[in-house]
Amino acid sequence: MFDTLSDKLQSVFSGLRGRGKLTDADIDQAMRAIRLSLLEADVSLPVVKQLTGAIGERARGAEVMTSLTPDQQVVKIVNEELAKLMGGASVNMPVAPRPPTVILMAGLQGSGKTTCSAKLARYYQQQGRAPMLVACDVHRPAAAEQLSVLGGQLGIPVHREDGVADAVGIAERGIAAAKAAVRDLVIVDTAGRTVIDEAMMAELVGVRDAVHPTAVVLVLDSMTGQTAVEVAQAFEDAVQFDGVILTKLDGDARGGAALSVRAVTGRPIYFVGTGEKIDALEPFHPDRMASRILGMGDVLSLIERAQQTVDVDQAKDLEKKILGGGMTLEDFLDQLRQIRKMGPIGQLLGMVPGFKTAMKGRDLQVDDRQLDRLEAIISSMTPSERRRPDTINGSRRQRIARGSGTSVQEVNQLLAQFKQMRKMMKRFGKGGMPPMPPALGT
Repeated sequence: MFDTLSDKLQSVFSGLRGRGKLTDADIDQAMRAIRLSLLEADVSLPVVKQLTGAIGERARGAEVMTSLTPDQQVVKIVNEELAKLMGGASVNMPVAPRPPTVILMAGLQGSGKTTCSAKLARYYQQQGRAPMLVACDVHRPAAAEQLSVLGGQLGIPVHREDGVADAVGIAERGIAAAKAAVRDLVIVDTAGRTVIDEAMMAELVGVRDAVHPTAVVLVLDSMTGQTAVEVAQAFEDAVQFDGVILTKLDGDARGGAALSVRAVTGRPIYFVGTGEKIDALEPFHPDRMASRILGMGDVLSLIERAQQTVDVDQAKDLEKKILGGGMTLEDFLDQLRQIRKMGPIGQLLGMVPGFKTAMKGRDLQVDDRQLDRLEAIISSMTPSERRRPDTINGSRRQRIARGSGTSVQEVNQLLAQFKQMRKMMKRFGKGGMPPMPPALGT
């Protein structure tokens, strides 16, 4: 996410790096480059003017002009102003003083609204809430079925009424059913259209007025850039939504919607969708997102993901094995699967501070397909072979390659890298300085 904008801003900062003092001309040139980068990222023009104006004014102040490290001060200013533009601090979705909390989901067709409703239900389910989904999209035949399938996968009840065209009535009866079932959170999925029209808005307003939701949440496709901001303005005029969920942010290399929507509408971004999986929804933190945009990583989000997925007792057992040189390929496979649960590998690496900058210009192609190959190779081994990889001879390597759909060369590479990594960990456990770890994959 934000790769294009991040790369362009990094180029601006590299042009300032190493200078003992910045002149007004240096700052003017940097501001022009930042302005162009933002416009190419599909950030709306008024927002670009607002942001570059604030950055330029601060950059000409004493904190930069008299600093011993002016380039770092400019990065700090841009980081703070980006975070401020996106809201400054994270905002939690409102909670009703008496349950159930009712969340009304709105948005255009294709924005990912139905899937997002299920993702949101899953997020709050993980927080200890008892959600129910209500299928009020009476215009798209597959919408209720899609919501039911997703709800079934999560063990979350879904209220649907096939053949009923009254969205208001379905919403009212769905909330009544949630109360009867003692569910403390109701997420109402409404109909969308490919374009904004009066009928859609009238139906949405009717549902809103009937159920009096705790919050109206607008779901926006971040990949549509300025169009998403225009959609937000139209929905604000019609239904006065309370906050936004940005979907498909993982596929948005520009980031225009994320940078523009809060400044234009004044409404907070509650969550962002970071992938297709049902757990790929995370709270929006403006300061963390600003750090990601500038290639500074996002350690807090990385830690939070690890805490949600890593088995602490299993990790302690593995630590003992690693330091004692007893880690097996079974242990490695377990860790690989836990990493996969945290999200796409490229996304995780992007959260590591300085990783993008350090790898710039290098041909590092690490993606989930490489992890798939590693997992396939190890899964094609017998339990004995995973525990004692030294016993894997030539004929066994050929069998493993055939079983995993890979080549003998890839099997050899994995075994060699694992042997080197185990030696490194054993040496590290004795207090020695470990060598650089082997490359992952091919």
